[in-house]
Amino acid sequence: MTDYLTRLPRDLYTAAQVRLLDKIAIEQFGIPGFTLMQTAASIAFNKLMEKWPQTRHVQVFAGSGNNAGDGYLLASLAKEQGLSTEVITLCDPEKLQGDARLAAQWADKQQVLITPFADFDVEHEKHHAHPVVVDALLGIGLDREVTGDYAEAIEFINSADRPVLAIDIPSGLSADTGACLGVAVTADVTVTFIGLKQGLLTNQAGDYVGELIYHHLDVPDQVFTSESSPKPIAQRIDINSTRAMLAPRASASHKGSHGHVLVIGGDSSFGGAVIMAAEAALRSGAGLVSVITRSTHRPALLARRPEVMVLGTEDDNTNIDELISRATTIVIGPGLGRGSWARSLMQKALSAQISTDKPLVIDADALHLLAEKREQGTAEKGTGIKRDNWILTPHPGEAAALLNYSIDEIQDDRYAAVRQLHDIWGGFCLLKGSGSLICSAEKSQQKLFLCSEGNAGMATGGMGDVLSGIVGSLIAQGNSLESSLCAGVCIHGEAADLSMQAEGQRGMAATDLMPYIRQLVNPAWG
Repeated sequence: MTDYLTRLPRDLYTAAQVRLLDKIAIEQFGIPGFTLMQTAASIAFNKLMEKWPQTRHVQVFAGSGNNAGDGYLLASLAKEQGLSTEVITLCDPEKLQGDARLAAQWADKQQVLITPFADFDVEHEKHHAHPVVVDALLGIGLDREVTGDYAEAIEFINSADRPVLAIDIPSGLSADTGACLGVAVTADVTVTFIGLKQGLLTNQAGDYVGELIYHHLDVPDQVFTSESSPKPIAQRIDINSTRAMLAPRASASHKGSHGHVLVIGGDSSFGGAVIMAAEAALRSGAGLVSVITRSTHRPALLARRPEVMVLGTEDDNTNIDELISRATTIVIGPGLGRGSWARSLMQKALSAQISTDKPLVIDADALHLLAEKREQGTAEKGTGIKRDNWILTPHPGEAAALLNYSIDEIQDDRYAAVRQLHDIWGGFCLLKGSGSLICSAEKSQQKLFLCSEGNAGMATGGMGDVLSGIVGSLIAQGNSLESSLCAGVCIHGEAADLSMQAEGQRGMAATDLMPYIRQLVNPAWG
């Protein structure tokens, strides 16, 4: 995990909730809005100078709201420090309102150069030494596509080849969904305030936010905890969240003490997926791991991991039902395919869940088979398709099939999509991707988690198979489905981050994670 992520708070809020927190600080605790704005500007300026101490010219792009006010005050601080400073404004300062108007007047008194964007001389700007651009164009309230002068200004910022600091959020990025609304500033650093916006850590945000710095603006803790304070919409989780469920094992334990994971999958030509899932389950600490797969995959699987028990479906006297009955938890989907062989095994797994309440982790092709049941109305008679005792782990394409949406619709609002997955399918739902999201429920109230682990090196085949094996193993060892899913996603992402640190993102393979998985499920205990 990147170091700066460890310093972020756990609570995530929508843009509307953050505005409410700001309002509570002003109205209930008597903190003037202009004081909050001054604090934000000071923090952002200090971060700018810490990040780029050679800075000689500060160029602030300011819009029409409070985000612009932060920018005007930052420009004033830069001018006070003897830096060459200019505010490029896309809104006439005389038309600003409230605290933003006061900030612009403050900058004018400091004799900060204020230039309308229409008069901005691009060629002249090329001659400044050691410039840094500050994005104070659009704040967290943006809910439509960026057009006109604002789009042109953002395109200039992105093409200027200069360091960029964004105040609160990169302009053009949705604070609620992390989607780029047409065009967005690509920042090197984003300094965000009061509440951590949920859109800064998922979807496309990673391409625009850069290093993310949070500050609470020194408001009292009661701003976040009073009766009128909004409840966080989600909780950020990371590898530090897993420690409580990875306590040392009892000295007298045996293989039966740590569960039996059964992995079902690996149709013809897809044996690698089930092998990776089985190995990940073993490396995550399962006492026993078995596989039901095509018989032709047995030699490869045993050569790779002789500790795994293999049942080939083409063998004589194969008793699939007996092996299913002995398992603590079932992982189904890796390399399963969607033919008659896969459908038969899927039906056996679903039937076992009904008869024994056995936990299921459903991934990959099994998710598509599940989606077909909904479309065809062929869910088991009397049971429906919504169950409490399973985990679904779709990527956006699989989520689209489960919800009958397009992938773009899934990505447009990942928070809404994972909620709908839970509404329809029940259990515990994971929406994989940058800023993976988990939805569960407690006393009929949905709970959301966002995992801030992982990196772009994970965009390669087999990663999902490894994750399903980890999650199945943690369940088999006696952990709840919710904690197993949350911890599994964090272990998986952190293992990829450690692999990236060792050898880089490009070329990362799913099996590269195995040594790190074993390391992470054995945290140091003092």
